[in-house]
Amino acid sequence: MRLICFYCCFLLIISCQNKVEKLKKPSFLIGNWIRLNDKQGNQTYETWNTNFTGMGNTKQGEKTTFKEILSIVNLKDTLFLKVEAVNEEPTLFKFTNQTDTSFICENPKNEFPKKIRYWIENKQLKAEVSNSDFKIDFIFNHIPLNKNIK
Repeated sequence: MRLICFYCCFLLIISCQNKVEKLKKPSFLIGNWIRLNDKQGNQTYETWNTNFTGMGNTKQGEKTTFKEILSIVNLKDTLFLKVEAVNEEPTLFKFTNQTDTSFICENPKNEFPKKIRYWIENKQLKAEVSNSDFKIDFIFNHIPLNKNIK
């Protein structure tokens, strides 16, 4: 009987250790980025810190016309992209696919976007926000550390 109890405890410990694997956050985002494919007169920036908090903003001249607060958060062993300051309440987009150089996150209940995709291609950060009818593409270049974001 003790042997069976010991064996069950051993299996429980082993199975718990396998589930402790830490979720890997997308480190390719870290840095300051400037949008290349902006509308005429706009300049969009995105900044990601090493703690996976960040900000996106668009300016027309000196006036900020759009601002969002971004973060990658872990809730119940699942990664989410959290977007604040756009809607009254923060919006969470659940990670549904991830590699070392890309991720897709989704929130089917959100009006727009329902899907957000980030990836690195040719040293550029690219993003796509979409729903079933419409999408917006973003292409960002990395801003060197010695340049300040306005």
